[in-house]
Amino acid sequence: MEHGMPSTKSIKPSFVKKRNTAQDVSKSWWRIKPFLALICVALVIFWYKTTHIQFEKTELEEADYPLDMAKESEPVNEKLKGLPRGIIEPRSDFELKPLWSSSSLRTKGLKMTNRNLLAIPVGIKQKANVDTIVKKFLSANFTVVLFHYDGNMDQWWDLEWSSKAIHIVAQEQTKWLWFAKRFLHPDIVSIYDYIFIWDEDLGVENFTPARYLEIVKSEGLEISQPALDSNSSGIHHKITVRSSTAIFHRRVYINRGHRRCSDASQDPPCTGFVEGMAPVFSRAAWFCTWNLIQNDLVHGWGMDMKLGYCAQGDKTKNVGIVDSEYIFHQGIQTLGESGHSEKKIRRQSTWELQTFEERWNKAVEEDKNWIDPSSSKRKSNGSNSRLRRGKRIQETTTA
Repeated sequence: MEHGMPSTKSIKPSFVKKRNTAQDVSKSWWRIKPFLALICVALVIFWYKTTHIQFEKTELEEADYPLDMAKESEPVNEKLKGLPRGIIEPRSDFELKPLWSSSSLRTKGLKMTNRNLLAIPVGIKQKANVDTIVKKFLSANFTVVLFHYDGNMDQWWDLEWSSKAIHIVAQEQTKWLWFAKRFLHPDIVSIYDYIFIWDEDLGVENFTPARYLEIVKSEGLEISQPALDSNSSGIHHKITVRSSTAIFHRRVYINRGHRRCSDASQDPPCTGFVEGMAPVFSRAAWFCTWNLIQNDLVHGWGMDMKLGYCAQGDKTKNVGIVDSEYIFHQGIQTLGESGHSEKKIRRQSTWELQTFEERWNKAVEEDKNWIDPSSSKRKSNGSNSRLRRGKRIQETTTA
């Protein structure tokens, strides 16, 4: 045999060895394959369970917030496609309906015009004062809704107007973030021109609803409140105090102390501000305000500083205090009136104020398309001021 050529004997063992190795690998693969299959099945099951749980969570969230159209997964029209368009009635109201009516009314129908709404949280201890308030408003063609926060409604039936009012009962709940958020949805109050959301401890001896509305309409006030008598209890901001020489005012002037307010001021509480005890909203302003109210909070601290953003334009012009029709704030706390409860409520309110501010700041940061009207106005005013100064300098130079 020639040198360098492998013998037959040397080739055969090598070939056998390689074949045995391939067979071993194949056997090992078949032993591993069931294990890999089990892993794949486990991953598929895990993926399905996770997706299913997320789907169920999404369904629950949508069920919890059926009115939040912005977060719905499909357009409202898709949900209504089973109905002919002409039969759809998207709104309601608080008007009481008779069990039967005359044939003429059935033919003509009732057209609701110049309707306004008064909503007050009430407790039985303030029954006499509420009686005085409601009588004034009913005579001015108002619809009245009472939120009974103490659970006591039966003792109100002896009042002559009680059957004309809407009574809603929920124990220990607050005006803004429970009653108003849940029962004054914009689609429910859309027939009302103005919505008064007042406290129960207000004296109305010097207040007439009709005259108040005349002033609000003539001055274009989208958000307003009657001024407070200077002897009222619990006055927190000078802008709400009555001026005896004015019919209404939109700003306050303060030149001492830590807060200064002047014509240059653009922010509350110098201008564009009302307090939560007796606000009045136009229909459009309430639509915006209702969406500002946080559903999961309780007391609403901090919200009054943001109401100006719902003034449908310039808050320094569209928000005001009416001086000629004013009220007296008695400052009586009945919801959570014990000293121990008051401390807890204040602690809760302070935490909610911080939470609300954090949410606002986060929303502003995340919404890249939102422009703060106050900031843009300040920039505009600054530019106009610089232009005026530049013009004066130019005229002086030319002269």
